[in-house]
Amino acid sequence: MKFKVVLESQPEGGYVAYVPALPGCFSQGETKEEALKNIKEAIELYLEVLEEKELGKTMKKFVRSGKSQIVEVSL
Repeated sequence: MKFKVVLESQPEGGYVAYVPALPGCFSQGETKEEALKNIKEAIELYLEVLEEKELGKTMKKFVRSGKSQIVEVSL
């Protein structure tokens, strides 16, 4: 999966990076390389949270009136 990242140098030094396609997905770094490494991690975490929220919405559709339980199992 690929995302366009905006990389902006800052007057006080360093860089800010953000992903226009993912609102609120920002990061920074002292160098371009560090900012890009950090934004990659931010994208991964953003998508992980998004997936968890979607899973939660889906689970709520299946859990009805207190008769169902959600439990975790390990494989």
